[in-house]
Amino acid sequence: MRIASLVTRITQQMRRDRRTLALFFLAPLLILTLMYFIFDTEASDLKIAVTGSDETMVKALEQAGFQVTIAEKFSKKVMIEKNTDGWLHVENGKMELTLLNDQPSRAKAVQMQLMQGLQGHVKTTPLIEEQYVYGDAKTKGFDTFSPMLVSFFVFFFVFLIAGIALLKERTSGTLERLLATPIRRYEIVAGYVIGYGSFALIQTIIVVLYAVNVLDIVLVGSIWLVLLTNILVALVALSLGTLLSSFATSEFQMVQFIPLVIVPQVFFTGIFPLDGMADWLQKIGKIMPLYYASDAMNGIMYKGFTFTDVSLDLLILLAFSVIFITINIISLKKYRSL
Repeated sequence: MRIASLVTRITQQMRRDRRTLALFFLAPLLILTLMYFIFDTEASDLKIAVTGSDETMVKALEQAGFQVTIAEKFSKKVMIEKNTDGWLHVENGKMELTLLNDQPSRAKAVQMQLMQGLQGHVKTTPLIEEQYVYGDAKTKGFDTFSPMLVSFFVFFFVFLIAGIALLKERTSGTLERLLATPIRRYEIVAGYVIGYGSFALIQTIIVVLYAVNVLDIVLVGSIWLVLLTNILVALVALSLGTLLSSFATSEFQMVQFIPLVIVPQVFFTGIFPLDGMADWLQKIGKIMPLYYASDAMNGIMYKGFTFTDVSLDLLILLAFSVIFITINIISLKKYRSL
């Protein structure tokens, strides 16, 4: 009887909480649908540029499945701009292959596909000298997406802790008492952002230094630029977490935002190749903060990008934080009209 009473109480509680019910049944469907479209995506064709080769070799490479571009001379800048997977230079019977290697799996695919294409063109297996734009022959897939994991964990924990902390302020009545004073809405938001932001800053520094110095995650660019990027990531997470906390009435409801806000962003951090995704999926990715955070982090830590190279990503992250903070200030109107 007591068990039945407890079950009845829990059932009634869940039925009254429509948001929890909706999330309980719809969130798995949303994530499953997103995963279906992402994993159903076909990898884009490998692109290779060729200099100094004859027409027969070009045809052999095309038959091997390459998108072949004939060029007069090698250009690293063009290779990066056009995202060319490999560049084959033939001169005096010697072959030199330059691999972009922004994704080690694609670089290995270029090597294998190239050997298959050349087998029908030459009598003996050619000796190909290899060079790399990013990384080297020992580069692993983890080296390319480990920088993205750094920014993800900074975003995740700052988002969760800041959101729950402000939620406690509201449910305990602290925020309500604060709003009873002459303090302005922007002063409240600024205070929370600076207060929690100082702890987020310390956490960011610890995570970055640990990842680079202890875990020995690849770092080609500036450590200061990595810190700057993650500080902006923390600011976005802080402002978004405090904003969404205003729509939650309990810590449980705050946690419910994770499958809706955090999980979908993971798919667009670069862990899964974006090139072959449908256009509408790529557009969805470009409205998510972690897309730009991951792009900047991968550029700095793996490719050695400078501030100029990632400035657009950083500006967009800053814009996200400004937008969320502004909405935060406006949302306080429902608690007090100033």
